[in-house]
Formats: sequence, structure tokens, C-alpha cells
Amino acid sequence: MTSPFAEVIGDPIAHSKSPIIHGFWLDQLGIDGSYRTHRVAVEELPAYIVARRDEATWRGCNVTIPHKVSVMAQVDDPGNVRGTIGAMNTVLRQPDGSLIGTNTDAAGFAAPIAGIDLDGRPVAVIGAGGAARAVLFALARLGVGPVTLYNRTPLKAAALLSMFGLKGEVKPLGAPLPPVALLVNSSALGMTGQPALDIDLAPLPDDAIVYDVVYAPLETALLAQAHQRGLDTVDGLDMLIGQAALAFELFFGAEPPRDRDDALRVLLTT
Repeated sequence: MTSPFAEVIGDPIAHSKSPIIHGFWLDQLGIDGSYRTHRVAVEELPAYIVARRDEATWRGCNVTIPHKVSVMAQVDDPGNVRGTIGAMNTVLRQPDGSLIGTNTDAAGFAAPIAGIDLDGRPVAVIGAGGAARAVLFALARLGVGPVTLYNRTPLKAAALLSMFGLKGEVKPLGAPLPPVALLVNSSALGMTGQPALDIDLAPLPDDAIVYDVVYAPLETALLAQAHQRGLDTVDGLDMLIGQAALAFELFFGAEPPRDRDDALRVLLTT
């Protein structure tokens, strides 16, 4: 019997570190399986989903840019992800060939800051795409104070604040930051091959945290600027590993060895 496999889909996708993460856990646990990348262009998504329904060894896929919203129309949604987060980053194949979607991004994002008291404190978020939906969903449950959301299309951003019941305001990209306790870049700005994120961190207080979901490069220009200020930071690998751990258990039925995260981070950064 062919070994089970999972994959990550997106466009572009060659930069993804997910195969390294899942491959490390598979090796550590001695599981006969694999995890790979699969480039899927926007117009190819429906055909990809149809083809995978009939592939019994395919356990599912993680979903990244630009499919996190559009994939919701292609799969079942028993957990009402559409009505809560509004984006899916994980698709699972059921034994009967049906496909269900879920989201592990929100929990993966929240894990590194779960012990920080953000109740009622102001936050700024850059971006209003699929990753931003998971970020805002998590922030709403952490009870943060007003949220300043930066995006090119203000109406889309305002709709997201309303969707998650968050108070705040929308500003265009490039507008000055308010003195927030947490700044999150949930956009692709600053990623290798993408436009730079042009932002001045001077307004942030000395106890602010800067969180960048981008992980290629690992130290983005945003994080480098935060380090120069002496601010606490969270890099994209923290969220990536966190969301991957939840997906791994869904794909392969085993809990990943999180006690070996230090070795995994070394592997991911060398």
C-alpha cells in the first residue's frame, strides 16, 4: 500500500518550510508518510480539490496564499469556519472521500502570546487577508482593546472589524502607528519576493511586542527594526510551527514531539 501523504498548496509555494516541519515530526515518530509542496494557481484550485477526493492515500493539505478564502467554497464546513474565522488553512479527507475544512492558524497565532495580558490593551494589525482573519479571531478572544487595522481597501478592513466584534479604526498602509501594546503584520509585505513593509516603529512604547507572521526571511525588516528598538518580538516560525502541530495530528493521527522544537528551529534556520 502506498504511504499516506499530506501537502501544502499555494502560489507561490516553493519557499514553504512546512515540508521540513512535518518531515521532521514524521521521522522523529517513525511514521511511514510524507508531506510535500504542491503549487496550485488560482484557476487550478477546483480541479485540484476534485482530483484529491479520489486519492485514498492523500490525508489532506494546508492552504496558504492565495487560497485561504476561496477554498471554503470547495469543501464541507462542519465547524462553521465560514461564519467564524472566514478563512480555512487546512483541508482533511474523510474515509468516504468527502473533504472538510478547518483553521489551525488562529490557535497557532495565539499560542506564543497566550501568557501575555492583552485584556483591553490597544493593538495594530497590518493586512486584511486570510491570515488577518485568523489573527483578528484570536485577538477578539484574547479580549484586546481597540484595534487599528491597516489595509489598502478600507471597506474590507472595516467589515472585518465588525465581523469579529472588535472596536477600533481603519487606516491606510503607511499611516503612522498609534502607541499600541502589540503590532502584528498579518500581510505578505516583507516576505521574500513581495513588496517591503514601510513602517516606523518610533510611536510604539518600550514594552510593545512586534509579531510578524512572515517567516521567509525569518528576520524581516520589521523584526530587525524592532530588535534595534529593543522591543520583544515573535517571528513567523512560532505561528508556523504552532499551526502545523495541530494540522499534523489531524493528518497523521499522532501528536508531534513539541519537546524537540529547539532542534526543529535549528533545522529550519540552517
